[in-house]
Amino acid sequence: MIRFERVTYTYPFQTCPAVSDISFSVRPGELVLCTGASGCGKSTLMRLANGLCPHYFQGTLEGRVLIGGEPTDARPINTIAREVGTLFQDPEQQFFALNVEDELAFAHEWQGVSPEAIAAKIDEAARAFRLGPILSSSIHELSEGQKQKVGLASILSQGPRALILDEPSANLDPEATEDLACKLAELKARGMAILVVDHRLYWLEGIADRVLVMREGRIAERGGFDMLYDDALRGRCGLRAARVDDPRRTLPDCAEELLEPGEGGLAVSGLRFAYSGKPALFDGVDVSIPAGVTALIGDNGTGKTTLARLLTGLNAAQEGRFAIAGQPVPASKLLSRVGIVLQNADHQLHMKTVRQELEVSLSLAGGGADDVPGLLSLFALEGLAERHPQSLSGGEKQRLVIACAFAKRPDVLILDEPTSGLDGRNMRRIADALDLLAGRGACVLVITHDLELMGLSCARALRLPLS
Repeated sequence: MIRFERVTYTYPFQTCPAVSDISFSVRPGELVLCTGASGCGKSTLMRLANGLCPHYFQGTLEGRVLIGGEPTDARPINTIAREVGTLFQDPEQQFFALNVEDELAFAHEWQGVSPEAIAAKIDEAARAFRLGPILSSSIHELSEGQKQKVGLASILSQGPRALILDEPSANLDPEATEDLACKLAELKARGMAILVVDHRLYWLEGIADRVLVMREGRIAERGGFDMLYDDALRGRCGLRAARVDDPRRTLPDCAEELLEPGEGGLAVSGLRFAYSGKPALFDGVDVSIPAGVTALIGDNGTGKTTLARLLTGLNAAQEGRFAIAGQPVPASKLLSRVGIVLQNADHQLHMKTVRQELEVSLSLAGGGADDVPGLLSLFALEGLAERHPQSLSGGEKQRLVIACAFAKRPDVLILDEPTSGLDGRNMRRIADALDLLAGRGACVLVITHDLELMGLSCARALRLPLS
């Protein structure tokens, strides 16, 4: 269904190819996993497979990419899109409607499908992905994991012959990830060709038929999933673990801990909050988060990001009393005392260069430009100091935003999925940075579904929903 024949591709105004001499195929009823360190060429390979390169990104294509036996550069991209569905890492970028039901209907309406048939397709998609409770919800109210489910449901309702998924597990809780794995296995059994580009590996054990490991724009290793058990290979290529234990079973629950007077950490009592017209997410709950690294965990949609926004003052609680290190803090002052790293790094990058972003953050903490090289080194951003932040890859942006938060030396730092989309090497860098902050006595709350990060850094867990 998807076939690459000696493909080399170079972006416009670049002299070095993004990928070189790529040959592989994805046959009907087969799932191929493509992985590798950040910047190795995975995203370009995905864009070649769905026709975005060279139709949208232009550039120079050597060799052939074939979909159903036809070269992609000889076909209009709209015809390719009917055969190859793509779910991008940020599904919101491919939504056209304001609520879930309208999004599921949009493509069918555009194609002139009858209202009765559209209603049937919406019902089928809602049942397949358990979307019934959120059909009337605004797209912007959804968690990242819920958005991903809506995006995948919308794509599959069009009946593509092949499916490409970009970091599909990055924002899903472990149970939703398991559901996705079952869904992909079902699609394979129906004869769909599936290409998954992902840093997280363990969830595709037993499902991936073949694995491509990319390095510096080339396929460095290829074989079955079992080759990923080789520690040396994973270390050489910057990969994550192929098997992961679930630390949620053993992490102590910080909801059962009470902060002692004067003890470092963040506490809130009597917290009440509900979105307009919705049931209360938090109804008079008490939360105590001690110093150290705490994982904030729970199913998609249980209010993890909302709680983070309440604890920083980005959302106003209807009721609640806040304290840091035992000292009361007005809700209006929380944002000056609590650092936050949002899930979408673009929302926190505003300067013209990486260096300027770090210098501004350092100045807020009383530091100076002399500290910039150390931060660049700690977060593997050397060589990027003069780059515009919006020119960075997703993983590089994520590390920059975390570096900026780190530079401010906050007493409390909240991070929303900080390792989403990061390879093994950079995930471990973030884990080391969190440990360093905790060693300074900071309270670090990490919203995460990343079992590897939990196992490396988190000393306890705060589980949602709270009683």
